[in-house]
Amino acid sequence: GAAESGLLASPQMPGAFDRRSASDPWAELRHNMVEQQIRRRREISPRVLAAMQEVPRHLFVPEEQRSSAYVDGPLPIGAGQTISQPYIVALMTDLLGVDSDDKVLEIGTGSGYQAAVLSRIVKQVYSIEIRESLAETAGRTLAELGYDNVKLRVGDGYQGWREEAPFDGIIVTAAPKKVPEPLREQLKVGGRLVIPVGGFFQGLLVITRTEDGYEQREESEVRFVPMIGEVEKQP
Repeated sequence: GAAESGLLASPQMPGAFDRRSASDPWAELRHNMVEQQIRRRREISPRVLAAMQEVPRHLFVPEEQRSSAYVDGPLPIGAGQTISQPYIVALMTDLLGVDSDDKVLEIGTGSGYQAAVLSRIVKQVYSIEIRESLAETAGRTLAELGYDNVKLRVGDGYQGWREEAPFDGIIVTAAPKKVPEPLREQLKVGGRLVIPVGGFFQGLLVITRTEDGYEQREESEVRFVPMIGEVEKQP
């Protein structure tokens, strides 16, 4: 409603979302989300927790979902897509192991929330979304909230973003049946690819590029929407 858009249009208050104060009635919900849903489950880096504490998740979900924005689960965002459970966003961000000077590629912008969280902890985020309607909404939200170190593109993420490669980290928020080779190739040595892989059952893989190849481990079982586009034509 009108009150919400008033919240968005306040560039002169860049810290409005950070402080647990009357200026942001959602701050307490975010604080509880971090403490109860994330910190209790596993150790997550303080920088990731700070980003989760700061980014206004409720502004990345459709208005009718807003009251559920901080619940412990995924939410529909339209076009058959979801915004991931807060814990999974924190986990995948943490597993990237990135630093403040790094650049990260995200495949599957969705609502833009994961990109916003990443934007708080790295220098530059490149994000690709195959569905134009989602990309437009995410782009608008990110711009309104001042996340100006996120570069967004509409397209098929299978081939990555060659002209900006290599990346310190790549995060994929939809599940292919197997790892797209172009994404592995666009990692810097020492960089990590965090990606759910599988059909109905998926494993969250962490792939690290080494001097002489790749190391891979499975972190946990997850459920993501399937990756679509060119990946579906792969044998």
